[in-house]
Amino acid sequence: MAKRVSLREFQESVVARLKALPTTHTATTKLGIQVGDSSWLVDLTDVSEVLPVPNMVNVPLTRRWFKGLANIRGNLFSVVDLPGFLGDEPVQPAVSSRLLLIHPRHIMNSALLVNRMLGLRNVQDMQEVAPADPAVPWCGPTRRDANGKEWRELRIQELVQQAPFLQVGTI
Repeated sequence: MAKRVSLREFQESVVARLKALPTTHTATTKLGIQVGDSSWLVDLTDVSEVLPVPNMVNVPLTRRWFKGLANIRGNLFSVVDLPGFLGDEPVQPAVSSRLLLIHPRHIMNSALLVNRMLGLRNVQDMQEVAPADPAVPWCGPTRRDANGKEWRELRIQELVQQAPFLQVGTI
């Protein structure tokens, strides 16, 4: 019989294996996520944990893309619907939807709701097809993989410093 491993143990083992890799390899490996109909890449060091979507409590008088608060192991996290924030259709929570906990060095107790995970991607295997747009500091370059799929880079550190991201209230 196969040994059962909790999601937390699995994530901790992945992080441990990634830390054991040479830094040149981890710098080129990004986490692939689906945001609306688009594919995005996120630096692994910008995310502290990836979780299935927990129950959330709505907060009145907030923007439509602010999903509310989630209790993660006794700590309240603000949850931003990333596709909704980008102007796409909000995430319809499903089994494949995930919550990315933003690393606390960027912002405390904040999470991004995404449509689904697309696995680890090596950016060295991709070709840059468009540079980063200076007008959108949280959006990095666009790359194309060997299958012709385009990936945009999400710069979480820049995203969480933007006024629209921080101002969730409608009043």
